[in-house]
Amino acid sequence: MYDVGIIDYGMGNIRSVQKGLEKVGVRAELCSDPARLDSYRGLVLPGVGAFGDAMATLRDRGLVEPVLGQIRSGKPFLGICLGMQLLFERSEEHGDFGGLGVIPGTVRRLPDTVKVPHMGWNVLRQVGRQTLFDGIDEGARFYFVHSYYCDPADDSWAIGSTSYGLEFTCAVGRDNVWGLQFHPEKSSLLGLKMLRNFGGMVAA
Repeated sequence: MYDVGIIDYGMGNIRSVQKGLEKVGVRAELCSDPARLDSYRGLVLPGVGAFGDAMATLRDRGLVEPVLGQIRSGKPFLGICLGMQLLFERSEEHGDFGGLGVIPGTVRRLPDTVKVPHMGWNVLRQVGRQTLFDGIDEGARFYFVHSYYCDPADDSWAIGSTSYGLEFTCAVGRDNVWGLQFHPEKSSLLGLKMLRNFGGMVAA
């Protein structure tokens, strides 16, 4: 039996997330069947690409309501990169698109004063102490690849920020839901530590 289901909706290289979880001893598999989401103890929503396309694909594959149902059930849920953005109400990427609406706020484009996309290592500034960040020092660096950032309407969702043209929220968390704008699976040992922490919360 697998502990974590990685929601496979055809957006991005999600096998790297699976390999990252497996490296830290978390049994994980890809899942594209909405009916099987209930069989996992925790879920990860990854993704690379355009927000509108991702939401359309989630709808077409019948995943939107099952995903929201799993979140409402209290199951540990982690969104990574585009997966974090999809948790928000709306995105301004190539228009105006509605998201899953779990987190109030909007996904906005990074300012033109910096090179876009934001690609490379950057500092995570932690907001309070979070189980997801156990064993990770303040100012640790993680790997980012994105052109849009999350702007939560409720600051209490923000658990981490970084600076690139502006200070923006790069990690969110409340109850059973977390999101990371950076890629822990591409962030060397500290990224794997974060995935291990998520696996620990799934197993708890």
